[in-house]
Amino acid sequence: MPLPWTSVPNRLVPAPGGPAVPHPGPPRPVLAVLLTCLVAVLAGCAASESMPAQPTPAPGDVRPVAVTDTELAGLPEASTFGDVPDAPVDPAPHDPGTGTVVRAHAEVPVYGEPGGAPVARLPERQLGSPTWLPVVDRAGDWLQVLLPSRPNGSTGWLHADDDLEEAGNDFLVTVDLADFALTVTREGEEIGRWTVGVGSAEAPTPTGRTFVMASIQETVTDFSPYTLPLGAHSDTHQTYAGGPGTVAIHGWPDGTPFGTETSDGCVRVPDDALDLLITLPLGTVVLVR
Repeated sequence: MPLPWTSVPNRLVPAPGGPAVPHPGPPRPVLAVLLTCLVAVLAGCAASESMPAQPTPAPGDVRPVAVTDTELAGLPEASTFGDVPDAPVDPAPHDPGTGTVVRAHAEVPVYGEPGGAPVARLPERQLGSPTWLPVVDRAGDWLQVLLPSRPNGSTGWLHADDDLEEAGNDFLVTVDLADFALTVTREGEEIGRWTVGVGSAEAPTPTGRTFVMASIQETVTDFSPYTLPLGAHSDTHQTYAGGPGTVAIHGWPDGTPFGTETSDGCVRVPDDALDLLITLPLGTVVLVR
């Protein structure tokens, strides 16, 4: 181990009336100080060797940062009406996920990483439906989930100590924009495929991984008996008819939009497709590519 000082070399000291002679070394008090430091360093080395280093907790073992009710209320809401600028970006936007969904039975904090600072609050309900989110990663007691807020592709981490319920989900919805096709699979097996309508060039359907956020039986509009809002938003419209610009899957009174790019971002489906889609669990992953 290098010593924590710089050694003092012998040097030539001129003697009065004679040639320079080698200096015999540092004076005794300096040597005493150096010896004391050396003993301390060696003792420290011995102590560090005899005491094992404390292991660093794995990410999944880290406890969540405590959040008071006042602090929670001051966080941005992770809902379709909210914007969570500090939310982590979806790490795998084309992956179907883990096949697990999680429900919050009360408003809970959303963290930027396991053991990190809270970035949002997750409400118990979304547009009247219970909040079910797809789990895209897991680290011990921490669950990374997709969020329904802006920006698109937002995620966050929940801790299992909070009021959460987990469930399995074997369904997957895939929307192929180029082929105007919507496919539903269960455990990897196709159970339905339809030609659908998608967003126009001016208002495209956003791509990436999202999910079925809510199920609404329509009482205001008459173009579809049900609307399935997704956890994604239009990149060109801040609002749809005064709403938050949430992209949805819904029906249409006739077949004219199917196979065309004519919507403002939503996916328009035939009646039999909608009949199946409304039976899927909330939180079902929807891959748009």
